[in-house]
Amino acid sequence: MTTAIHFGAGNIGRGFIGKLLADAGIHVTFADVNPQLVEALSSRHSYPVHIVGQEVRTDTVTGVDAIDSRRPELLELIANTDLITTAVGPTVLTLIARTLAEGLQRRFERGNTAPLNIIACENQVRGTTFLKGEVLKHLDARYLPELEQFVGFVDSAVDRIVPPSTDQSDPLAVTVETFSEWIVDQTQFRGPVPAIPGMELTDNLMAFVERKLFTLNTGHIITAYLGALAGYRTIGEAIADPAIRAQVKAAMQESGAVLIRRYGFDQAQHQAYIEKILGRFANPHLVDEIDRVGRQPIRKLGPEDRLIKPLLGTLEYGIDNANLLKGIAAAFCYRNEDDPQAVELQQRLATEGLKTALAHYTGLDAGSVVAEQIEQRYLALSH
Repeated sequence: MTTAIHFGAGNIGRGFIGKLLADAGIHVTFADVNPQLVEALSSRHSYPVHIVGQEVRTDTVTGVDAIDSRRPELLELIANTDLITTAVGPTVLTLIARTLAEGLQRRFERGNTAPLNIIACENQVRGTTFLKGEVLKHLDARYLPELEQFVGFVDSAVDRIVPPSTDQSDPLAVTVETFSEWIVDQTQFRGPVPAIPGMELTDNLMAFVERKLFTLNTGHIITAYLGALAGYRTIGEAIADPAIRAQVKAAMQESGAVLIRRYGFDQAQHQAYIEKILGRFANPHLVDEIDRVGRQPIRKLGPEDRLIKPLLGTLEYGIDNANLLKGIAAAFCYRNEDDPQAVELQQRLATEGLKTALAHYTGLDAGSVVAEQIEQRYLALSH
């Protein structure tokens, strides 16, 4: 039986990637540091997934296991498994890299030359390539030939909205939307590509990475920040506001124009993709809190992330960007005392001003025209 280790037993791990793997007949062992999740999965070997859309149903994922990712027994699993996936968040990839390196070293010492593929399923461009770089920091250089020959580091793009579960009766229950998309770079696999329904193959991954980043992620975060300014609690409430919906749609059309120029996407098909995403935001069965989506604004203002990267594309191609500029300005207005990044952002704004803070976090020139345009919108929104 094919086996997989999935790092991250949170909602995305259980509701998205772990479910797809288990549904494909793969035995999944979740690796996590949360003792309650690990104990529950280890004792029950199953959990419910509530799938909500036009129809609502509950699937039961079975045949799964779990291990505390700090236990040395995990290295033995890595030495023998067929597939490794992650859904831990980009910042945690650096933390699991040492464990992966130690497990891979044990694998090579044993002479296990069976192909192993590692897929980081994160909201990060080329996240698996990043993870490989982190693993290499901890791997003995004498094992580099085996790593290159037998281990595939497969980049992917993932898309599924997985808000906190509303099922308080079961700590393992997870709620997900019907829509899901998992696209992987077929050129990076070692050995046969595993047959996993719901995993799509492409030889042009960046087109789909940026399509998701510039559309779903850009629209989601602008909905959150405009919604927060308007006093809404959830994404559904915010997108139901006609003014916010119009601005979010216009921002996605601006970023979409970049995608059409860069990758040749069909304009009508991309417009339909935008409409589908707006419908997903409005899903009445998904109670998706603005503070969940809006958290970590510093990371989301990075030059390779969902706000600045599409903006840079509009500057490259001379495309209108008024609504993207407003979304970026709204990000600097975001306040959340429970989010260290939001607190830091507001502190820097208070001491340095918008343009200096903008340059620090986004890399945009503080003296540029675009910085002036963002500052004008920020002053309008914050007063």
